[in-house]
Amino acid sequence: MKPSPAALLCLALAMGGCAGDAAKPRQVAQAGTLPAVVVTGRPTDPTDPFEATNRRILDFNFKLDDAVFKPVAKGYRAALGPWPRQRIRNVLDNINEPAVAANRLLQGRPVAAATSFMRFVLNSTLGVGGLFDLEPIGGPPRQVADLGQTLAVWGLGDGPYLMLPVVGPSNPRELTGMIGNGFLNPLGYPSPFLTAIGRGVAEGLDERERNIEAIEELRSGSIDPYARLRSLWRQHRDAELGRTSVAEPDVLEDPGEAAPAVGVPLAAAPQPVARPPRTARRPAVHQHRKWATRKKPAVRVATTRPATRPTL
Repeated sequence: MKPSPAALLCLALAMGGCAGDAAKPRQVAQAGTLPAVVVTGRPTDPTDPFEATNRRILDFNFKLDDAVFKPVAKGYRAALGPWPRQRIRNVLDNINEPAVAANRLLQGRPVAAATSFMRFVLNSTLGVGGLFDLEPIGGPPRQVADLGQTLAVWGLGDGPYLMLPVVGPSNPRELTGMIGNGFLNPLGYPSPFLTAIGRGVAEGLDERERNIEAIEELRSGSIDPYARLRSLWRQHRDAELGRTSVAEPDVLEDPGEAAPAVGVPLAAAPQPVARPPRTARRPAVHQHRKWATRKKPAVRVATTRPATRPTL
């Protein structure tokens, strides 16, 4: 579940205060029969200098998820079927469209901003307050744009990887964008605090319900869930930022695994053809030339021009 922007800022400041603590080597228990991961104070990734602290926060998030978020998400799924859950998701996406339009405008893309604004108008009217998405029947397409993406377009770097309490993976730019994105949506101006709390709870519940199986697989099927989650989040965010042309990664995909050729099945991928050494091909070439020389003596004699040209 997503807390309010003020709570996010407090959590980030608290995390920053403890990030500099030196972490002693320790073992992190894994789900199932997987061996424990030994964590030291030295980061395994240069872009993750706070890895030891981030791992502690992820352990806290998993414990809180087991105690609160996962049971609530399962109850939400059991109480509501796929159809009403999709209607709620459509309303949440529609409420966010003004912020998407504002970010597209700040990115210097007025046509894309107009598309998101038109999508908000059509889904709010013909779509009955956003309950129905008109994109499948020819309506404006949905776009992904937030303040973190806008800051990236403006040239702000990623910064170090952060694991936030409750929120999950992030970095300084994305955290700033997460807090400031709510101020770009005029729908929350009448009651900013209550609106942020309500939307955060609803979006967090919807997001957790959609990823029940994915998170369970991440925790039980990974030797190091922390490293796998870090890699998958970065791939997902890079795809949203347009840094890669590869399709969005599967949440069950292990980081570092060699990917097959794009558009070619793994079994049908072209394999390199072994060619014989150059020295091994020379005798055959010489034999071919000798055979051709023996076969064409008559042709050469017949086509030989006289030494002197007849005079007229």
